[in-house]
Amino acid sequence: MELEFKLTSSEKAIQKILDYTIDAFSDSPDFKWTLEEIKHEVAEGWELYGVHLSDEIIAAVFIKEENSCLYTKNTAIKMGHQGSGFSHQIKDFFSKEAKERKITKLIHYCRIDNFRMYSLNESHGYKKTNRKLGSDGQIVEWVKDLRDGFERKQR
Repeated sequence: MELEFKLTSSEKAIQKILDYTIDAFSDSPDFKWTLEEIKHEVAEGWELYGVHLSDEIIAAVFIKEENSCLYTKNTAIKMGHQGSGFSHQIKDFFSKEAKERKITKLIHYCRIDNFRMYSLNESHGYKKTNRKLGSDGQIVEWVKDLRDGFERKQR
């Protein structure tokens, strides 16, 4: 099944994402998953997308265009939908957005202990940098240069 990515900006729409996902996960890679924190991220220039599977929101993704790069991060996919290839669709969405914006460099953030994301990033051509971010150094940075021509083989 194909996911649908819906840009969200209103407080009501942000609250809807929060309501659908509050039981699925409590944190994004670098901030607490609360209405105020999500609104702060949006105010800081991050675009919030609800990741929809039919009528259900199964994850949230954030993108931010800055300095000729597309910065990305996402929440975990709801447990009942993990293992269905949706993480690959999220990565493909990031690449598609970058290409549409004529950006050739993706920078993705995830927690240092998220080894599933490490494997996923590597399978999509991302390279881990040595940068550690966040107040406790628990956020790692991954970079993908779209000029390399690397594209994940479709299943």
